[in-house]
Amino acid sequence: MGNSTPIEEVGATEEQDFERMSELKAFDETKAGVKGLVDAGITKVPRIFYSQPDGFDRAPADDFAIPLIDIDAVEKNPSLRTSVVDRVRDASGKWGFFQVVNHGIPGGVLEEMLEGVRRFYEQDAEVKKRWYTRDAFKTVVYNSSFNLYAAESADWRDTTYICMAPTPPNPEDLPLECRDIIIEYSKHVTKLGRFLFELLSEALNLNPNHLNDIGCADGLGLLYHYYPPCPEPQLTLGASTHTDIDFLTVLLQDHIGGSKFFTTTNGSTFLLSLELWWLTLETFYRLLVSNDKFKSGLHRVLASPDGPRLSVACFFTTGMIPSPKMYGPIKELLSDDNPPKYRETTVREYSLHYNTKKDHEASALLDFLV
Repeated sequence: MGNSTPIEEVGATEEQDFERMSELKAFDETKAGVKGLVDAGITKVPRIFYSQPDGFDRAPADDFAIPLIDIDAVEKNPSLRTSVVDRVRDASGKWGFFQVVNHGIPGGVLEEMLEGVRRFYEQDAEVKKRWYTRDAFKTVVYNSSFNLYAAESADWRDTTYICMAPTPPNPEDLPLECRDIIIEYSKHVTKLGRFLFELLSEALNLNPNHLNDIGCADGLGLLYHYYPPCPEPQLTLGASTHTDIDFLTVLLQDHIGGSKFFTTTNGSTFLLSLELWWLTLETFYRLLVSNDKFKSGLHRVLASPDGPRLSVACFFTTGMIPSPKMYGPIKELLSDDNPPKYRETTVREYSLHYNTKKDHEASALLDFLV
């Protein structure tokens, strides 16, 4: 068989794109998500979920220690605050994420939050469909892969987003299966987030109230994820490699784990496993406050034959809420030797730009360089 002509290659690509779009549409219209595929008994991963292997090495557990921040130690012994702030500064500058222990949120609240997630996704499929939408401005947005039609591969998970602040939703508009715990959990996370912003402010040698005063904790979006067991986990990802688009993320995951964070040392990139329940990571910081003093936490979630895996991510951001407030590198951090690297923008402008990106591994912040 002879080599194909450029026209034939273009035609083949267009046919593949058309088939992919048709498959995406057919999947989306079921309103059953990835769980619906698993419930139907599939044994093969559909092509729309195929993800390219990355070739990165898995970091030996003894070689790297993910930074651990003990919140209770600071509150019980204020003299430890300086050393904890130093650890936060080091973690944010070197890693872009850290884990938090003794954070003050009762274990029963954490467990009930995860059980609420399970109840929502495992309710009757026809009842659950009422929440399925691609309208990002709905009170409750349940679907599979928020960027399903733009991403190069669909994620092996179902996800639900609820904006909890600055304007709290009417409780009657939330799913009954997890309504009460979502409200309670959000209050705990907001308190924790405000304290973390104090530590992060001090890590930048600012007044402890600085990040809270400029509105970093004003908005809170809660996302809860359901990762069904995957028949061919080597072919796909639970969440593709990405950075987040908020001021701060607080993540809760169950015992199955699966979150992987990237770190680079001696020119090699490694994947680190997150085994504990709690971590925080900051990405918009690079533009907003630190002028590249803090890193973005590049991460992803592996698919697994085990499960379902449950997680809850709380994003401190005003997200898609229209606001004229501009953010850029904090002026107190700038000097002749450290000029601003990014232009000012609104949270909404940055969020909309991020969502147009096919590849969330490449930071959208690069398009905001001065």
